[in-house]
Amino acid sequence: MSRLSSWAVTVRHTYERLARGFEQGVSLLERRYTPLGRFTPGPFEGWGFLWQPALLGLLAMTLILAGGSFTNSPFKLNMTNTWFFGEPVANQVGTPSETKYLLSIVLVYGGLLLLMRVWLRLAEVMKLHGGAPLKALWGMLVLWSIPMIVAPPMFSRDVFSYAAQGEMTSFHISPYVYGPFTLGQGANSYVNPVDPLWGNTPAPYGPFFLFLDGSIDKITHHHQLWTVVGLRLLEVVAVALIGYGITLLAKGLGRDPGEAFVLAAMNPLVLLTLIGGAHNDAIMAGFLVIGIALAVQRKPVWALFFCSLATAIKAPAAIGLAFVAWTWVGPHVALRRRVKPFAIGGVIALATLSVSSLLAGFGFGWIRNLLTNGTVRSWAAPATGVGMAITNTLHALSLHGVGLASVLSVTRFLGLASAVLLTIWLLWHCESRGWVRSLGLSLILFVELGPVVQPWYLAWGLVLLAASYQGREHFWLLLLSITGPFIGLPGGRQLLAGLVHANPLLVALAVAIVGGVLLLPMGRWTQWSWPQRELELVP
Repeated sequence: MSRLSSWAVTVRHTYERLARGFEQGVSLLERRYTPLGRFTPGPFEGWGFLWQPALLGLLAMTLILAGGSFTNSPFKLNMTNTWFFGEPVANQVGTPSETKYLLSIVLVYGGLLLLMRVWLRLAEVMKLHGGAPLKALWGMLVLWSIPMIVAPPMFSRDVFSYAAQGEMTSFHISPYVYGPFTLGQGANSYVNPVDPLWGNTPAPYGPFFLFLDGSIDKITHHHQLWTVVGLRLLEVVAVALIGYGITLLAKGLGRDPGEAFVLAAMNPLVLLTLIGGAHNDAIMAGFLVIGIALAVQRKPVWALFFCSLATAIKAPAAIGLAFVAWTWVGPHVALRRRVKPFAIGGVIALATLSVSSLLAGFGFGWIRNLLTNGTVRSWAAPATGVGMAITNTLHALSLHGVGLASVLSVTRFLGLASAVLLTIWLLWHCESRGWVRSLGLSLILFVELGPVVQPWYLAWGLVLLAASYQGREHFWLLLLSITGPFIGLPGGRQLLAGLVHANPLLVALAVAIVGGVLLLPMGRWTQWSWPQRELELVP
């Protein structure tokens, strides 16, 4: 046991050294090679500057909207009748414009980089200077969200699967048994946009989401495009719920609500994937953060109810139920006294899920479908990447008898088992570490050690860490938030193939423009995102 403890201390010290060096290296590059290095330290002058990042963020989002509106943009589905603009004409002939293709890439990547820079600097200002006016931040969130509300579904086709599942639900065809292709060609307006990977895959989503999904489909009178619009607006409401819940949570934890609001609701990952991609993770995260905020305010029954609603959207929210039940009776109590809260939590969860299942009409069949996303094999997921690397190595050694599926079953099991064990450890020590923070870390662990890592999954834990992070976790929160949207960016192969065959001069110009966005001065307000002692070190 002492040897294990010594090994853990060594790992911890190694992590601290590596993380500190990495963080310092990033700061050094920012000071030397970005406009931040030319500012002279000065006292904070108040929040009158907020209009500048508001407009810069709006510009960034508008660039992304413009780039995603070209008919041959690699960042969205290019199919007729899938949006109000930007889709190709039916039976279109001729070769797509190479210039427009590159312009789409430049606009989207330029907008992404500008958005990351603006949000990163704003987040750092919030960390150093508390008390930002929430009304102004809400206005900024609205401004930044408008282009994503108007834009076609970007970076993912999942919303078209949701729409098809809503159509199935409204006609009492169980999405827990059948995939969207069951609708057949007679409903091709729903079927055609669905990613073939999920065409025959049953849904892993909870019953309350299917109820909402089917209700939207009925309200739109079974119109596919308006169902997609309804789902997009549902996620907008969910992001507003995240914004409201995170301010309640921050106040309950004694943190600055303005900073938490910027880190959570205005997070690029949230805006781009939960609104732009219209992912139902926004509803899950919205209910979850409200539930955790109520738990902090010592309203455990309502907290368990909202966490149960989140679980009825996506199952990983059930981890929140465990943490709320564990902390209900307070710290430093005997294990037997925690049994009753867990029993009450189980009853509330079962009742909520049962009512949701009755509303949807398909029972609990979704539980057996929870690992259906494991059909995706991506290097972004460590458990999957390790399995693929092991298989490739064995095949290189002429050991072809070992199949990828069998290796992945082992590595993925070990990944999930590790996530479970680490979560149990975090739950056991959550009173000393901070239970909201431990819950956020647990959710991120389940994403990172799960079979598939999708960027929108990271939002589950990041929104909770926005109000509860400690120390270096702030740096990792920022890093995941600005790199997450680039994980598995769709159209990657098509993008590279297009660039390889494009005019070299156009490619060089595109690279120069995108690189210029990284060096564009954003205004004097960014100087307040650096601690004064660091600014004084700038030569």
